[in-house]
Formats: sequence, C-alpha cells, structure tokens
Amino acid sequence: MSERAPAETRIDCHVKVLDDRVVERAIDAGLDAIVYAPHFTRVPEIRREAATYSTEELRVIPGREVFTGSWHERKHVLAIGLEEPVPDFIPLETAMDEFERQDAAVLAPHPEFATVGLTEEDLRRYRDIVDAVEIFNPKHFPSHNRRARELAETLDIAPFASSYAHLTGSVGVAYTTFDAAIDSEADLVDALEGDVSRRVVYRNGGRRWKTMAAELAHLGYENTWEKVDRLFLSGTEPTHPHHIAYDGRFDDVSVY
Repeated sequence: MSERAPAETRIDCHVKVLDDRVVERAIDAGLDAIVYAPHFTRVPEIRREAATYSTEELRVIPGREVFTGSWHERKHVLAIGLEEPVPDFIPLETAMDEFERQDAAVLAPHPEFATVGLTEEDLRRYRDIVDAVEIFNPKHFPSHNRRARELAETLDIAPFASSYAHLTGSVGVAYTTFDAAIDSEADLVDALEGDVSRRVVYRNGGRRWKTMAAELAHLGYENTWEKVDRLFLSGTEPTHPHHIAYDGRFDDVSVY
C-alpha cells in the first residue's frame, strides 16, 4: 500500500454489500470510505445501514443506484446526497430531473456496459448533470474500460472507479483517491460536484480476473427476469414507483 498525501481520501465509490466482513475487507484494502448503494432499497434504510457500519476507520456513505426505464431497457444512474426518495423504473429524464432538483451528485456507473449503462448520447444530453463517469469496473473486459475512459475524456467529465462489489471479496479491488479530506456524505458530494482532482486505482493480474469471473457469475443470477418479476414487480416493494412511500408522485411516469 502506497504512502498517502496529507489530504487525500480513498473511496470505493460503489458497493452493493455491507456487513462486518465488508468493513474489515475495506479497511484491509486501505480505504477510508465506501459508498453503499444496494439495489431496491430506499434511501432512509440505506442511511440507517450506513450509520450502523460506519466506524472511525471507515466511513460508509449512503448512495442510491436508480434503475431507470423498464427492466429490459433499464439504465443505471448512481446518486449521492439525495434527501427525498426516487423510485426505480421511471424514465431516465424524470430521474435526472429529480437528482438535479435535489442537488445530488450524479455518477454514471459502467457506461455502455451490457445495455444497462448510460450511452454516449445519454452522457452528452446530461453533460451538465453527470458529475463523473466510471472508467474502471472489475466486471468490465479491458475493451469496456478503454471505452469508458474514452467517453470521460471526450466529453470532459471527471472519472471515478469502484469495485461495484456484489461480493465481499471484491471490495477494494478498484477505488478512487480524491486529493481532499472527505469526512462525510456532504464532503463527497462537494468533491464530485466541484471536480476535485483524483486518481483511479485498480488491481490487475490474477486477483482482478478472479474478481471479474466471480462477479459476472453473480450477475447472471441477479439479472434474470424471473427473479425480478417474482420479487419486485408486484408493486409493493420498497422502490416500486407505486409504493406508498412515494405518495403517488410518480404514478403518471411509472413504466410498470
């Protein structure tokens, strides 16, 4: 592990799992913080979990990855700093309007990956809203990461990296080092929106390929239509647009 500058913060900017083992793994990887953004979970619950597992050694920052559009045409967008709930399965335009209204930091995870990332056209359209593009993700093949870096550079959008960990062993395989002290969710939002200088850090070699294989295998199960149809689309799950938590605000734009 390299020496760190006086004011720098190492953050795995997108993690899907959280328990004591995840915290231990993150600390062992030299991280200062992780962004916890589980699927199909509302922000208040994410905040409670993040607070429960935050320690003096590791800050757990709440995030919300919203699935926009229908399941078959969905695009993922990661927001940090939301104060009001935003459901899944609403149009991308509606989600972006909500993020902008709430002044949340907006990140584009895994662009153009497996039909679930924002496209170049999307990024151009929302250039003034998107604060960072993920240029390394261990689920990607090298060609995907090269394309993601190309998008960030061509569109002049700041980069970030994450483990996108759905499995404990993936935490810390990739992260972003910010040249600033980041001690809270608000600090991270400010750093992302203020385009604070940063470096992406990732591991290649055996562990990187092992992580990729394990995560892609997990992805195969997670992304089955049967699972989502059974567990989510009944309309009562926490982030369904028709859930009572949203007070009917998104009924007119819900795609289900």
